[in-house]
Amino acid sequence: MTGKELWEAFIRENHLPDCEYEAWAFGVEPDLLAQLVAAGEKTATASAYDLYELEHEPLPAAGEYSVILDSGEEAVCVIRTNRVTVLPFHAVSAEHACKEGEGDKSLTYWREVHETFFTECLKEAGLEFTPDRKVVCEEFEVVYPPVAETP
Repeated sequence: MTGKELWEAFIRENHLPDCEYEAWAFGVEPDLLAQLVAAGEKTATASAYDLYELEHEPLPAAGEYSVILDSGEEAVCVIRTNRVTVLPFHAVSAEHACKEGEGDKSLTYWREVHETFFTECLKEAGLEFTPDRKVVCEEFEVVYPPVAETP
């Protein structure tokens, strides 16, 4: 199913007016991360603040919707952003790392993986990673299809 098809099903079933949404896939391991989101295990993500500025892109905002895609650009689910904070990499909390749902969900794991990821992304943009670089921390929830509750 395409992102547009999933979006149209979501707004039709929830009797919502059509509004803007973004359709995107996670940059690293898009299939795994999309499945973690769909399962309700991943309820947060982080991105490099500098890249939004360089690309003249607005930051995500609370209340916005996104269709999460897999590596084949098939729609997996619709999420709604609940909270966005910008803070230095070194100030990202263990709580946020756990909400990202990756690896062992520890802050140590999060820092190792994200330092590598941000270093590569920033290098491509001609920037150097430092622990003081700003990170956009986004929290979200799956709104369609509903996450199956565990009995």
